[in-house]
Amino acid sequence: MKGNSYFSRKLHSLLGIIPLGGFIVVHGLTNYQAHERGPEGFNKGVELINSMPLLPFLEIFMIYLPLLFHGIYGLYVAYQSNSNTGRFQYGRNWAFTAQRVTGVITFVFVFWHVYQTRMQVYLGNITHEELGSTMNHIASSPVMFTLYVIGVLAAVFHFSNGLWAFLISWGITIGPKAQRISSFICMGVFVVLSTLFILSLIAFSGDEFKEAASAVLAWSNIG
Repeated sequence: MKGNSYFSRKLHSLLGIIPLGGFIVVHGLTNYQAHERGPEGFNKGVELINSMPLLPFLEIFMIYLPLLFHGIYGLYVAYQSNSNTGRFQYGRNWAFTAQRVTGVITFVFVFWHVYQTRMQVYLGNITHEELGSTMNHIASSPVMFTLYVIGVLAAVFHFSNGLWAFLISWGITIGPKAQRISSFICMGVFVVLSTLFILSLIAFSGDEFKEAASAVLAWSNIG
């Protein structure tokens, strides 16, 4: 990696925004349907995604492989980085350290979440229609709910702060004024996406999804 660090870092930066950033935004909007429209709205969102052509191809090459590279190389970068918050306690230096810490948390959380949800569909343990019930089971546990909130906030911060750094490293925001404006925009992205995901978690833990989960379980017993 050291011999080709410039290319690797550029690719790492790019994949963090395209396509992984897009995946986070779409995931947030889909999950928000749980809050906005309940189980039926969430199921329609899931159905819309699963009706996309070449979905397995898109998932492998636009999500999983980029996620593996971004995550593993990100862990390498975090290991190589030296935190300087002890010497220079400025906001950006703290953000630099937080970016590395949240990267590790996000890496673990995303694969844990994928295993609990999407992987269970692949293994045949649940169907796409039962994802809402699965999330209800997860979000109904206070411990799991807390861990998910931590994971979601870490992932959204990592994306939002990474977006700010991406705009600089790719020469889009060059001057101090442009960087200051982009920091406010990225802060807004963090607030909006965090709100979407947390409202979704609250909805998943609510009575509507609990009743839907009970209905699915009763139907499965009849079958």
